[in-house]
Amino acid sequence: MSHFVVQGSHPGRHPLEPLGAEEVTAAVSILRTAGKVTPTTRFVSVSLHEPAKELVHAFDGTSWPPRQAFVVLFDNATNACHEAVVSIGGNEVASWRHIPGVQPTMTVDEQVECEAAVLSSAEFRDALMRHHGIDDTSLVMVDIWSAGNYGSEEDRTCRLARPLCFLRSDPTENGYARPIEGIRPVVDLNTMRVIRIEEHGHWNLPPGATNYAADRVVDQRKDIRPLEIVQPEGASFVVDGYQVAWQNWKFVIGFNAREGLTLHHLRYRDGDEDRSILYRASLTEMVVPYGDPGETQRRKNAFDVGEYGMGMCANSLELGCDCLGLIRYFDAHMTTSRGEPLLVKNAICMHEEDYGILWKHTDRRLGKPEVRRSRRLVVSSVSTVENYEYGFFWYLYQDGNIQFEVKLTGVLSLGIARPGETPPWGALVADQVYAPNHQHFFNVRLDFDLDGRDNSVQQIDVVPGEVNPENAFGNAFHARANTLLTESAALANLSLETARSWKIVNPERLNAVGQPVGYRFLPGDNAVPFASPQAWWRKRAGFVDHHVWVTPFRPDERFAAGDYPNQSSGGDGLVRWTVADRPIASTDVVFWYTFGHTHLPRPEDYPVMPTAYIGFLLKPSGFFAMNPANDVPPSPRKVLPSDGGCCH
Repeated sequence: MSHFVVQGSHPGRHPLEPLGAEEVTAAVSILRTAGKVTPTTRFVSVSLHEPAKELVHAFDGTSWPPRQAFVVLFDNATNACHEAVVSIGGNEVASWRHIPGVQPTMTVDEQVECEAAVLSSAEFRDALMRHHGIDDTSLVMVDIWSAGNYGSEEDRTCRLARPLCFLRSDPTENGYARPIEGIRPVVDLNTMRVIRIEEHGHWNLPPGATNYAADRVVDQRKDIRPLEIVQPEGASFVVDGYQVAWQNWKFVIGFNAREGLTLHHLRYRDGDEDRSILYRASLTEMVVPYGDPGETQRRKNAFDVGEYGMGMCANSLELGCDCLGLIRYFDAHMTTSRGEPLLVKNAICMHEEDYGILWKHTDRRLGKPEVRRSRRLVVSSVSTVENYEYGFFWYLYQDGNIQFEVKLTGVLSLGIARPGETPPWGALVADQVYAPNHQHFFNVRLDFDLDGRDNSVQQIDVVPGEVNPENAFGNAFHARANTLLTESAALANLSLETARSWKIVNPERLNAVGQPVGYRFLPGDNAVPFASPQAWWRKRAGFVDHHVWVTPFRPDERFAAGDYPNQSSGGDGLVRWTVADRPIASTDVVFWYTFGHTHLPRPEDYPVMPTAYIGFLLKPSGFFAMNPANDVPPSPRKVLPSDGGCCH
């Protein structure tokens, strides 16, 4: 499948392209016509129901698999969740299923309605007056915050939110600088009313306010000169719908309300062959547990993918702000919770970047340096989940490397410290403004099709050689590869002592030196959870128990914490599937990676955080016969007007 398909009358150019606006509208209409939608029904998500792998691999550009939508709906009146598969071409509901006892992702509409419910609550106004002498709620900010599950009947049977509240000093001030500590409303999202106000003590509001907006920061730097990215002959990529060709790479961009940005059918042109590497790559879940046991803070552990929807929180990106250079944007087509079209313009940004030296060598005998500049393709999306921003960046390199990077920025979730208090579970970032310690754990699902579907995963550990006559100097070490045979054998954490990495191989395809072709997985920065295994959030986020999991491919195993982590009691997803201890060698394998960032806040993170970076690298390891970037031509030599020298 190396060709692009010309758009004809068929609504999709490639079987894995996301639903277009007309398809989303059609799916909603079909469900309404079928009587599946009531006045109290919310559309949680409408996304592509991906066709079976067999159909995608058999796709020849002339006969398309049926275009179908996967729809999650929730009825507030009956507190019931349903899943539907809608045949768009067939104009019918192909399947309809009730999912008992679950709470699907909160919708953007619910976030807005929840804030309005709190601000109009007489009980909340009364608490605000008693604590702070304020009767005007026009300057109050309400962040919805998921309720979690702590074992109560209410957690199991109601659709809840436990918002955090903040008070601006004026309509455009940074409201997060003044948290309302000690007051947490509890909202029934089905009736959209405040059912009680939890009060945990009294704290005075912080005395100061600190802003970050351009029109509020007075003394801005004046010594920054323009930096322009110029591509006079245009970009090197070719785009057809949501299909992309760049250098030797070809792939399909996907997007949905829950996962946000996804990549599909990633291939590299090697000679006259398009060689498959990844069938699907996606962020499956993330959780942000906070480390403060105080009553106001201790329920803060957001599952930002499963509870909020990373795609629903996506930004409309702007040229010159989020991305620089010659940009190609892609829109995202979704729905509001009432089934109205929702367009996120420029939800995905794609551009090229210079990335320094790709390779270089100077032969001193010839006096001739050979150097090549590295260029990478960037595909990115940014989501705002209340106070935090997450940028998701996929990088493709000319030498076959694939990198995923999460960029964390935004505003800290803050509390209040009393005058003279030194917070034991966090740090002061301003006068009486306190930021609790917390962690961010991400899980990424990598569905490999490395030169075919039957792959194996090897755990690579570097071990020293024994000191003996053959290793008299004691300097020897080698990489020990252990092919993982079952799911239980694959459960693993990072090991600095053995420089542990993993390698995905195809045993049936040998490279130029007679070994199985492979790609190596190289972890980046990581962490382990500091909360007790008995902590409520860890029961629901079992995927943090191991950095690496490997499972056989199943189309219904998509999310590391299960399909519905919102208010779940735990034990779902990876921890449930891998109990079966299924065989994973020489089969269609899925590699799951959990990586964490431990954030110990500091004053420099206030009022807005400089970006932190975390991610991983996939590196060809015996996949190619030689350096695939050996054919990259040299860049034109540039003469500097100041001294007549040259740079590469």
